[in-house]
Amino acid sequence: MAIEIIMPKLGVDMQEGEIIEWKKQEGDVINEGDVILEMMSDKTSMELEAEESGVLLKIVHGNGAVVPVTEVIAYIGAEGETVEVGSAPAPTTPVVEKETVQVVAPVETPAAAPAKPQGGGKVRATPAARKSARDLGIDLGLVPGTGANGRVHKEDVENFKGAQPKATPLAAKMAVDKGIDLTTVVGTGARGKITKEDVLAVLAAQAPAAQVAPVKEEKPAKELPEGVEIIKMSAMRKAISKGMTHSYLTAPTFTLNYDIDMTNLMALRKQVLEPIMNKTGLKVTFTDLIGLAVTRTLMKEEHRYMNASLINDAQEIELHKFVNIGIAVGLDDGLVVPVVHGADKMSLSEFVVASKDVIKKAQTGKLKSAEMSGSTFSITNLGMFGTKSFNPIINQPNSAILGVSATVQTPVVIDGEIKIRPIMGLNLTIDHRIIDGMNGAKFMVDLKNLLENPLELLI
Repeated sequence: MAIEIIMPKLGVDMQEGEIIEWKKQEGDVINEGDVILEMMSDKTSMELEAEESGVLLKIVHGNGAVVPVTEVIAYIGAEGETVEVGSAPAPTTPVVEKETVQVVAPVETPAAAPAKPQGGGKVRATPAARKSARDLGIDLGLVPGTGANGRVHKEDVENFKGAQPKATPLAAKMAVDKGIDLTTVVGTGARGKITKEDVLAVLAAQAPAAQVAPVKEEKPAKELPEGVEIIKMSAMRKAISKGMTHSYLTAPTFTLNYDIDMTNLMALRKQVLEPIMNKTGLKVTFTDLIGLAVTRTLMKEEHRYMNASLINDAQEIELHKFVNIGIAVGLDDGLVVPVVHGADKMSLSEFVVASKDVIKKAQTGKLKSAEMSGSTFSITNLGMFGTKSFNPIINQPNSAILGVSATVQTPVVIDGEIKIRPIMGLNLTIDHRIIDGMNGAKFMVDLKNLLENPLELLI
């Protein structure tokens, strides 16, 4: 029997995925664990592996298709097996010569439940739904599915069992096929059981009475001005748009701006650059040093609200006893925030390895869903582009985000004398529902002290 491959739901908010490229073609032999396609989820591209072995019988959605989650995108089965993919006929539009032309339209009837296959065809259902149907003695072919393409879930089976009035098997099947709600049918059989004749009576009452509806004249497609192009928003761009809009409109925020003297941090990086390179094969960056400094500061009890999230419709605060640092990574077509999990337990060299790993995966589209979730605080760095100051938008459900601006040689007064020092800007955006200005300022003072006296990072 052919096995469905569906568009996976990789996150709570994921509604659809985009197929970037099929790695296998129809007729190819596939082993469990083989990469069959590359897809774009909410905010990153990733590879989808086969969960079963067999032959790729049919590709339902090709490269570039944007498909709702849980919808079938292909079938795997035995060699020589065939599958029939149902498709609705393309709608036709009557030719209209004059505005007065009219057509006969049927009376509206209640929306029909998703059609079930006839003649022993395959019913789309989850494994839990099949087991529940067996246990309850229910024919899955009679259960209206609420999932994508009429897929039956366990809840559909349970609801069907509890909601259906007594009816003969033939009457129940006719009701499903014709989209009739049995709860609206009066049964004339023994003890009120619904019979075939009762269903036929409802159908007769719903016979379409001719109604006249004017045909609307279709407007021609709008012509674009010369030099204008319309492109479809990618799945990643849609996710970014939705997330940033939600954050901006729901969280009352304010931003604190601080100058950091980078003299000692630059000297420390120079000292540890070669030892860490020899140990890990990786180069320590200022983002690594700042990330570890942020982690150490967040672990102080007095700054616990900086490392928190609002939950349950913003009625409760979730305090974290650990730090998972999200690091914003810009891509050509969007932005992702991979997460360094357990940063509070890491040394500098361990943080360097972990951050480089998730950043590389983000840049090559290899991030897994778990590596993009669970952050408790985020950092975004635009300093390499010469940005002097900006107001970063919080990566919810975090309560704050730290923006890193450029380091600029700046004249400063030290002990009454003007000296040139490398000054970096830090911009902390805070959710005012959780944190007040004084608490945010205390956090930034401690972070500033650690960055300007960074030897503690090595302890």
